Amino acid sequence: MGAERQTDFDRKARLAERSYVQISVRVRRPGETWFNSRIADVSVTGFRLQSFMKLTSGSELWIMLPGFEGRRARVLWSRAHEAGCAFERPLHPAILDHILKLSSGPAFV
Repeated sequence: MGAERQTDFDRKARLAERSYVQISVRVRRPGETWFNSRIADVSVTGFRLQSFMKLTSGSELWIMLPGFEGRRARVLWSRAHEAGCAFERPLHPAILDHILKLSSGPAFV
């Protein structure tokens, strides 16, 4: 059951609607070097990271979205090679729009 998609109840608990994307990003843990990874969905409050980096719930990381400086985030959950993360400060809606335009995947509302 650990690999199941999130339920409708989980989605209702989110602070903002997610949009599916496939965007290359750069990620690092504090004190480490940047490396390439991907995000699979994003909202103004968080993202789902696809990475081979071992992340644990509650840990901090930095993410660099294409065209922007690094920003701090916290890991909320981790499963296999994915982690759900929350931005320390929500994205400005214009930044989210820019990220969605870069994505080759469809967005949903």
